[in-house]
Amino acid sequence: MKKFLKAILVLLLIFVAYILFKTFTFSSKQLEVQPVAKVSIPETSILRLTEALKIKTISHEDPANFDSTAFEAFNEFLKNSYPLIDSVLEHKTFNKYSHLFSWRGKDLTLKPIVLMGHIDVVPIASPEKWSVDPFGGIVKDGVILGRGTIDDKFSVIGILEAVEMLISEGAQPERTIYLAFGHDEEVGGEKGAVAIAKFLEHEGIQAEYVLDEGYAITQKLVPGVDPDVAFIGVAEKGSTTIELTVDMEGGHSSRPDPETAIDVLAKAVVKVKSNPSKGTVSEPMQGFINQIGPEMGFVNKMAFANLSIFKPLVLSTYESAGGAGNALIRTTTAPTIFNAGIKENIIPTQARALINFRIIPGETSEDVLNHVNQTVDDSRVKTRFFGFNSEPSPVSPVETSGYNTINKSIKEIFDGVLTAPNLVIAATDSRHFGAISTNIYRFVPYHINSENISTFHGIDERISVEDYENAIRFYRQLILNSKGQ
Repeated sequence: MKKFLKAILVLLLIFVAYILFKTFTFSSKQLEVQPVAKVSIPETSILRLTEALKIKTISHEDPANFDSTAFEAFNEFLKNSYPLIDSVLEHKTFNKYSHLFSWRGKDLTLKPIVLMGHIDVVPIASPEKWSVDPFGGIVKDGVILGRGTIDDKFSVIGILEAVEMLISEGAQPERTIYLAFGHDEEVGGEKGAVAIAKFLEHEGIQAEYVLDEGYAITQKLVPGVDPDVAFIGVAEKGSTTIELTVDMEGGHSSRPDPETAIDVLAKAVVKVKSNPSKGTVSEPMQGFINQIGPEMGFVNKMAFANLSIFKPLVLSTYESAGGAGNALIRTTTAPTIFNAGIKENIIPTQARALINFRIIPGETSEDVLNHVNQTVDDSRVKTRFFGFNSEPSPVSPVETSGYNTINKSIKEIFDGVLTAPNLVIAATDSRHFGAISTNIYRFVPYHINSENISTFHGIDERISVEDYENAIRFYRQLILNSKGQ
């Protein structure tokens, strides 16, 4: 028995030593660069953003509500506000309101880069809850307020300001730069980004990298990490919606059967919601762990350094965090519509529900449908795909000149920030550019924290003047850094 206990103790010590060795050798992988001097941003740059915010380029779900006059006004705004871009860059429009600018590079043997954004915004659900006019372009206490400040006019205007500034300085990029601005991203991008991507593909363009909106610089949103963390999205989740319908006999509400269409459907929805897909560490999540894990405190660092051992604990931690944390590790389930009944004393014959799923890389929409059918396991519930559906994007590599250029540019403008790849849990126009480049990245240069995160598509959407000015500096530096390797 003593020998057995001694053997167990030796094995335990070896196990602990292994964990500690992995932890202490889990060293920082952060790129070390020196910040660059801040270039001066003129007051007129702020004025042009506020003017852009005043133009109500709203994308509505119902095409009948499309206001062409607003988008025509934005076309005029671009032409009048950026005379150097208008005279130097080649300019094409797609379906009248989406724009592709081409800035010819010095070395045409280098692959071009594509900088993206979208000019459309979502509607205002509750204008009475805003503290200012959502389309007033208000600057107050160092903050710019209005629909589109962070999604996504600030990056569109920031890119244009950076290019106009560089042209005024007599600069010409080493490689050709495309500026792609869609006008219908909020409703799928079919007339904007899709049309632009098809044109570039037809022209045989293969880009060194594509940069679109996506993640930002987070503040105090990563547990166990004090410095700001800039996430560079290397993939985005897919989206699929499953329609569930039940068709049964109805009747008078005074004589209800043990189960009605509503009962059956409600149970099915609860089953699906209560049995989510299995959590997993996707490739983008693994990249986040590799880059940020070494920057954490000892306990978290130990868990990330020994993921093969502590993976269940890590997944449980992110699952219990809910919201974005849970969304990073699994395909999420969100019932969004439930319809049944026409009168209070009539038992309906039909009931219908829609459940939206955001699909993690490694799974497909077919996997989701199979999961729903197996979970519901009721022949009375019919399922089918509904509406707009997209598969998860491919995962872009991080060992590329494009990723390194973005990474370097972030650190040069935002001193002391940590960087890491990660998974974007929403959809962007960049998903349409897979034929143009395998190196698609998603990052916008502004700070997001617990105070402003809810303004995204929400009330009092806003960005600080400082963040907007740094966005211009970032895009300017990114263009200067995008040289031949």
